[in-house]
Amino acid sequence: MKKLVLFLTLSLAFIACKNETKTTENKLEDIKEDIAYASFGMEINDADALSSDRMMVHYKTMKEGDTINSKMRAKINEVCSAKGCWMTLDMDGENEVMVKFKDYGFFMPLNAEGEVVVNGKAFVSEVSVEELRHYAEDAGKSKEEIEAITEPKRTYSFEADGVLLKQ
Repeated sequence: MKKLVLFLTLSLAFIACKNETKTTENKLEDIKEDIAYASFGMEINDADALSSDRMMVHYKTMKEGDTINSKMRAKINEVCSAKGCWMTLDMDGENEVMVKFKDYGFFMPLNAEGEVVVNGKAFVSEVSVEELRHYAEDAGKSKEEIEAITEPKRTYSFEADGVLLKQ
């Protein structure tokens, strides 16, 4: 009889411990769901993404024509209002990065906002007056603002093959 009572007590303790483990697993799944992303382009993850400040350090050391493979996290400033074919990201409050999508293989939602993780190639380039005016037109700028663009601009650019948009 003592063995039966001992067996039942141990069984109940084991079952209670097992349920606690399941509860912990459920909590971990809830945390993962809190950091949900919409994925565009190539499937990527957010592991090892550089902050925008850290990435800006790399950009400032680059020369025109330099390219580095990277993954970074930043906040969206603007998305192409025509079809979502480009976006600009805020890097440090003063600088921004123009992001285009590899081979125009995917686009961002026109109303995209918030934080993104982009994976691809970072580079520095000089954008012509014609192209700057085209971007201004896509962004819905006024005719006066577009005509005020008269000089090429050294820009920080990124060709993304995958993007995660924080939900």
